[in-house]
Amino acid sequence: MFERLAEIEARFEELERLLADPEVLADHRRVEEIARERAQSEQVVTLYREYRQSQENLADAQALSHDADEEMREFGREEAIRLEADLLRVEHELQLALLPTDPADERDVIIEIRAGTGGDEAGLFAADLFGMYQRYAERRNWKTELLNTSVNEAGGFREITFEIHGKGAYSRMKYESGVHRVQRVPTTETQGRIHTSTATVAVMPEVDEVEVDIDWNDVRIDIFHSGGAGGQNVNKVATAVRMTHNPTGIVVQCQDERSQAKNRAKAEAVLRARIYEMERQKQDAEQASARKSQVGTADRAEKIRTYNFPQDRITDHRVNLTTHGIPRVLDGELDPLIDAVAADEQARLLAAVGV
Repeated sequence: MFERLAEIEARFEELERLLADPEVLADHRRVEEIARERAQSEQVVTLYREYRQSQENLADAQALSHDADEEMREFGREEAIRLEADLLRVEHELQLALLPTDPADERDVIIEIRAGTGGDEAGLFAADLFGMYQRYAERRNWKTELLNTSVNEAGGFREITFEIHGKGAYSRMKYESGVHRVQRVPTTETQGRIHTSTATVAVMPEVDEVEVDIDWNDVRIDIFHSGGAGGQNVNKVATAVRMTHNPTGIVVQCQDERSQAKNRAKAEAVLRARIYEMERQKQDAEQASARKSQVGTADRAEKIRTYNFPQDRITDHRVNLTTHGIPRVLDGELDPLIDAVAADEQARLLAAVGV
């Protein structure tokens, strides 16, 4: 491990020298690539340097514990105990920092929520999930931007697409991908029967134009009049945009903006994200066939969480976690659930590398 850490530190120092090179600074794209690579290794290098400093301090404390003066010996022994614990902490943090990281973790995200089984109730649940993510974003000082909505007759969403802008948004939100299930009595149910409905959440990292090369000759673009629920409030000017990527069959639609240009720009962003995510999932599937377990990739299509309203119980099926307090979770208190899945993933990865 420490040979690898020394290599990472040497590369980090090289990257810092490159960022000070005038020739490199003249190439904006290369600067971005170098800065991104430097940012990915900065935490590891900082911890490695902290670990070496703690080692030096521990050696000094151990030497002091053999001092001729009794008070100094006692002080040295106490310091040695404290520093040994500190070394174990930093070493564990280093092990976690050295685990394979997702290069998309620091990116903004595009999230699509679709109503599943359950009719109007599924659409209302989709709206609840959107509100939950919106409030979670607010708690983390992230910005939410709507990209496209399709409303059902009950006031819920058949589908809603939105973007969350914030540092590390994908690193947290990626654990929300999958099928969410709700068990509750719908507001329209007169006999108090519990219904089970589902909504599907897809989380994709936002990507730049240079990262996904789209041949626009392969994309059919339709411009049409946007409308509200039930076909009401149809715009007089055609501003809605639908893009169909023929090679993959991906269809993207954006109609919430009054400007056709804005809807087109948003549709392009979603199309890029979907194509990028499709390629990522192919790679994940190939890697998962070699690695027997992987959290948050191959199992995205499976049920991940159940919200049982009558018992105020939330169950995350990936980590067998059951907790209570649905109102708090729907108000954006998602961190305990996300932390549990992230910790489970870390444990699996540590076990895979034999730590």
